[in-house]
Amino acid sequence: MNPVSIPAMNTAPRSFKHRRGRITAGQQAALSTLWPRYGLDVCADPLDLPAVFGRVAPVIVEIGFGMGESTLEMAAADPVRDVIAVDVHTPGAGALLRELDATGRRNVRVVVGDGLDVLRDMLVPDCLDEIRLFFPDPWPKARHHKRRLFCPAFAVLAASRLRPGGRLHCATDWAPYAERMLQIIQREPQLTNEHAGFAPRPVSRPISRFEQQGLSKGHRIFDLLAERRAETTLR
Repeated sequence: MNPVSIPAMNTAPRSFKHRRGRITAGQQAALSTLWPRYGLDVCADPLDLPAVFGRVAPVIVEIGFGMGESTLEMAAADPVRDVIAVDVHTPGAGALLRELDATGRRNVRVVVGDGLDVLRDMLVPDCLDEIRLFFPDPWPKARHHKRRLFCPAFAVLAASRLRPGGRLHCATDWAPYAERMLQIIQREPQLTNEHAGFAPRPVSRPISRFEQQGLSKGHRIFDLLAERRAETTLR
């Protein structure tokens, strides 16, 4: 396979807003006591994935897990694959750590940080079975579109980290953002859209808080499923 160039991604301004939600005593305790077991620190060195999870298994990266309910439900339904769940929201990370410990779930690791840093610095090419991006901030104002996480450079980076045949699964309730995602996927040589346009909602994706908020506002939910092509060419 020919190498594929990855454009540099400008991380300033960031694609996310730091949410300053109050952290509960239980969430803080989970971060303090459970991090060595379930947490991964952001670093510049590629992860040894079999060592991280204690086994050789397909790995999923989920960027933006909120409070972690959907992450936990999907991991429980799919125990043969491992999940790296990434978010910048500390209370959500604490909540997910507590539930991982309470349920004994062992196939999830938590990262508090920027998903771009994780994909670019902590993962090598062709190592992931799936990347999930569910309900990222749509940054609806035109002057803020440059902050959107899903852009052509992100599609290149994500595709490079997927194994051939691996899947990129995106979901949003913001129609203009969905159309832009579709356009980017259709133009990215490393990716093949699995459907003619948007995908039917996969039954494997639970309804999250963000999705429910969108539904309550009368928004349509858009899913996109793209596959990493087996062969790519140098651009």
